[in-house]
Amino acid sequence: MPAQVVHAAFYSFAEGEAARHIPSAWEKIPPEASVAARERGSAASLRRILGDELATSAGLGRAADLVTKAATSAPTNGRVMYAGMRTLAVPSDPVARLWHSATMLREHRGDGHVAALVGAGIGGTEAHVISALAHGIYPAESFGRIHHLPEQRLAAVMDGLRERGLIDADGRFTDAGRETQQRIEALTDELATPPYDALTPGELDELIAALEPLTATLVAAGSQ
Repeated sequence: MPAQVVHAAFYSFAEGEAARHIPSAWEKIPPEASVAARERGSAASLRRILGDELATSAGLGRAADLVTKAATSAPTNGRVMYAGMRTLAVPSDPVARLWHSATMLREHRGDGHVAALVGAGIGGTEAHVISALAHGIYPAESFGRIHHLPEQRLAAVMDGLRERGLIDADGRFTDAGRETQQRIEALTDELATPPYDALTPGELDELIAALEPLTATLVAAGSQ
């Protein structure tokens, strides 16, 4: 897959970032090996943070089953990253399966978020600026995902958002900017619902209850 396609799929990568690593990255490690290593490392990390009691609990196993049911049930139309995840085998190990299926749901949501951003005319780097401001990061240019970009490029992005009336002279949200951000998030939430249609109301309640102790442990460990 050429860098241009990777850049289009990931959307928020700054221009040229993917091209610095694709396709040369595959000379260091094949895609299949990279995916396998990512899954092993993520599952091991999740198991370490949760501890043996939670990692081997019936609640985690049930959560993994329900998350997988949801994550493998949504249409893939227009969902590039989600469709890619759907082509990968679902692990049999409950912890790995929970991580893998949660990742599928994340990519499904991410694809919807990209659609919402494109519909609002928000570019990839602009999306990072808006996200930074929404999370109280100021100046937005200090956000970790864009602070390394050339100052001239960041300045051009900020100027463009000012011209559209989304940020003010100080680089903070205008009312229009905050409304745009909230509208994008609301649409993203709406577009993220199809996977959960596969669950009955009872299963959805069961999933939420099963995830609560797992989520609390992860949040307490700083995994957000």
